[in-house]
Amino acid sequence: MPFLIDYSGVYFRREGLGGNYIAGSSPEEAEEPDTSNLEVDHQFFEDKVWPHMCHRVPAFESLKVTSAWAGFYDYNTFDQNGIIGIHPTVNNMYFATGFSGHGLQHSPAVGRAVAELILDGNFQTLDLSGLSFRRIFTQEPMLERNIV
Repeated sequence: MPFLIDYSGVYFRREGLGGNYIAGSSPEEAEEPDTSNLEVDHQFFEDKVWPHMCHRVPAFESLKVTSAWAGFYDYNTFDQNGIIGIHPTVNNMYFATGFSGHGLQHSPAVGRAVAELILDGNFQTLDLSGLSFRRIFTQEPMLERNIV
């Protein structure tokens, strides 16, 4: 099974070959837990994650939770997207940051893009100017609905 993100924001994927799955969902801002408490909220899973999983894949009705964890997830709080490019007011400062858990996945393309900026003065392969720091400087977020 490939990595699946439901329209609700619930996501799941197979973990290894032993019939295990990883699943979750980011809570709405009003539902964010107290940052001093990293206890797993099993009720959140039962109420917000499990129903969407079973709706997408009815066979998940027979699965059982064998382990769970809670932790911090670092991301760009402005618009939850990476920042790539030249700082608009600081000379010779380049950004390649803010990718949260996707940094490793994006690193080959981001590395190439920043190298092109440094060597050629602009993006050559992919136009990533929409991810520039300028959007933060001018308060113009590039929003996506389903960030995992």
